[in-house]
Amino acid sequence: MTGPIQTTLFSDAACPWAYSAAPALRVLEWRYGEQLEWRLVLIGLTERAEQYVERGYTPLGSARGYASRFRRYGMPFSPEPRARVIGTGRACRTVVAARMLRPGSEWAVFRALQLAWFTTTLLLDEDDAIREAIAKAPDVDPDAIVAMLDSDDVVEAYERDRAEARAAAGSPTEFQGKAAATDGPVRYTAPSVIFTRGDAQLEAGGFQPVEAYDVVIANLDPTLRRESPPETPEPLLERFQLGLTTQEVAACLARGNDPPDRLAAEAALLELVADGKARRVPIGDDAIWSRSRF
Repeated sequence: MTGPIQTTLFSDAACPWAYSAAPALRVLEWRYGEQLEWRLVLIGLTERAEQYVERGYTPLGSARGYASRFRRYGMPFSPEPRARVIGTGRACRTVVAARMLRPGSEWAVFRALQLAWFTTTLLLDEDDAIREAIAKAPDVDPDAIVAMLDSDDVVEAYERDRAEARAAAGSPTEFQGKAAATDGPVRYTAPSVIFTRGDAQLEAGGFQPVEAYDVVIANLDPTLRRESPPETPEPLLERFQLGLTTQEVAACLARGNDPPDRLAAEAALLELVADGKARRVPIGDDAIWSRSRF
C-alpha cells in the first residue's frame, strides 16, 4: 500500500506527559520522516482556570510536580510557581488559529507554547503572554493569530477538535486505562496517537515509550524505510530546524532498545558548538540546540 501512515496526535500544550513524550515523537519523525503524515488535535484540558482550582491544583503543587515527577524524563523545566493557576483552552485555540492562518505552522506554535508552559511563568491564558510565547516561533504572525482567538471560525474548529478528542469510549486507549473523563465524555489523554493505514487503525494511548509506537508502525507497514540513528547529532540539527533539547538528541542517537545516553549526547553537541556547527540557547534547566546559521 502506498502513501503515508496517517498519524493523529491528541495533545494539549499544558500537559506535562505530552511534553515529556517529545523525545519519543522526535525519534519517530527521524526514523520515518514523510512516511508518517501527522495531524494535531487539540484536547482543551480546561476552558477556565477555575476548573483546575476546583480539582485542587495550585501553582506550588504544579511546580513541585514538574520537578519531582517529570524532570526525570529529560525535557527542560523551570519549576517556579506561577502567580496563579491558568486554563489551557485559549492556548489550544492559539494553535488552531495558527493552523487556519497558515497550515503547518501549528506545530511550531504548539512547541513554542509547550516550552513556555514549562520553562517560564507566563500566564498563557492571557493574550499578551500568548503573543510573547509564540513570537519565538518562526514564520508566524503573533498579532494576527491572537486577533483570531475569539472568531467564530476558530472557536468552531477548536470545538471540533475537542469533540474528536472526546470520542475515546470503547477504544483501546480506554481499555488500557489511558483515557480520562474529567469533563464528561471519555477522552483521549495527551499524547495519545492513532495510526491509520487503509482500513487498519492502531492506537498508542496516553504516555508510551518509543518502543510502543515502533511496534504499532511495524505492524501497520513493515515495508517502510527506517532511518538508523546518525553517528553524530549534526544530521539531527539539520533535520529539526526548530532545534532540539538534549534529551531529544539523546533519544534520536540511541540504538535499538538502548537507553538514551544524555551525557554522551551533550558532549557531542558541545563539540559541534566548539566547531561553530551548532549553537546552544539555554532554556529552563537545559538548552535548545540548533544549527549555527539559524
